[in-house]
Amino acid sequence: MTITELNQLDLKTAHQAFMQCCTAEAWVEKMLLDMPYDNVETLSAQANSNWQGLNEADYLQAFEGHPKIGDVSSLRDKYRATEQLAAGEQSGVNSATEHALIELKQLNDDYEDKFGFIFIVCATGKTAQQMLNILALRIVNDRTAELVNAAAEQRKILQIRIEKMITNLANNTPPLNQKKEAQS
Repeated sequence: MTITELNQLDLKTAHQAFMQCCTAEAWVEKMLLDMPYDNVETLSAQANSNWQGLNEADYLQAFEGHPKIGDVSSLRDKYRATEQLAAGEQSGVNSATEHALIELKQLNDDYEDKFGFIFIVCATGKTAQQMLNILALRIVNDRTAELVNAAAEQRKILQIRIEKMITNLANNTPPLNQKKEAQS
């Protein structure tokens, strides 16, 4: 399917497609109102513009669309696949240690306790240790600064998901990935 075919989706199906990119209802509604899109670049630019026009409640709603990693075995499973990829790209990357996974889980819990929302980061291509380092740097922020950081990371995530959605449409695969991406 093409961008033209995306534009031809009925409202319910288009709503579902955009919800897979971001669960902030206000963002989805804005994306629907902006249809049709001339091209992928216009779609991407409008997604950014609509994201930046949201308020804190909308951002928090989007964050809630990400599953919180709740245990070490979930973290271990998440990073098992990226170990090989990262090792192939950089020979110096070590696999996640049990200690790093336990610390990452604890910092995730501490982060949510402190800020009232889960840690949001664009995790694509990051190892467990990189995630731990980012989390350790961000947990010292105040809530206002961290809300800005999390919103910026969520914007990156929704852009990746839009790209995947269009790629999936272009490849004639089902337009919606029913699995939520794991998120720290």
